[in-house]
Amino acid sequence: MKNVGYYNGEIAPLEELKVNALDRAVYFGDGVYDVAFIHNRKPVDLDDHLDRFYNSCKLLKIEIDMTREEMENVFLSLIEKADEDEKDFILYWQMSRGIGARNHIFPDCKKPSLFAYITPKKIGDQSKKVKLLTQEDNRFYLCNIKTINLIPNCLASEAAKQAGCDEAVFHRGNIVTEGSHTANFIIKDGTVITHPLDNLILPSITRKHVLEICREFGIPCEEREYTLDEMFNADEVLIGSTTTVLLAADEIDGKKVGGKNPDLVKRIQDLYFEKHDMK
Repeated sequence: MKNVGYYNGEIAPLEELKVNALDRAVYFGDGVYDVAFIHNRKPVDLDDHLDRFYNSCKLLKIEIDMTREEMENVFLSLIEKADEDEKDFILYWQMSRGIGARNHIFPDCKKPSLFAYITPKKIGDQSKKVKLLTQEDNRFYLCNIKTINLIPNCLASEAAKQAGCDEAVFHRGNIVTEGSHTANFIIKDGTVITHPLDNLILPSITRKHVLEICREFGIPCEEREYTLDEMFNADEVLIGSTTTVLLAADEIDGKKVGGKNPDLVKRIQDLYFEKHDMK
């Protein structure tokens, strides 16, 4: 199978998988998700992703009925079913509160639903420059939870596409937070800067590893708030995610940005790929 799916114990081609219409993911978006990259048929940073996933479920009071080992075995079974000639994939999974009649109150049934799939995916050219569009951050104040409620992110992503851009960058007033589906970084005078962890941003796994690389190799880094003006005047503006990795921007809102420290960008990218054995 090329695209392999799983739902509550059933494995099938993703396009043929059937999901219960009374699943709370369907009518409330009542669940959390995560995405990992599979390289050479092995999940990358899976422990980090599972840590975040289990924490998101805890924050939403979703009672997981599977051990980490059981969940990992589900993912490994998807890889085993995938076409042997495919080596790299996206792994997506989500857990909802379960199945029950539509009611805002949590259902009596404590059996959550697990949906997962893998589909082939290659990491793109890291020398590509991206164009960004700023968007006022109108999301709720639980951005640290990787919930499947993503309407503001979808609207921002579509606005970016309509403007001929690759990604939207959220800001609350004058403070930059993150992208619609990426972490955001700036580089100024050799220092990598990114928004601190709080309820306004997702605890990005890519962000975590970029900061670890900076600290390990003596690259100055700061976790602090920064403004739109700082972003527009930065030496480099970067976006990062599990499947994007780390890309530099050359335009924001139609204005040229960055391009003043490409050697540092390339160094961090190379160190990231070396750390993850993805060269």
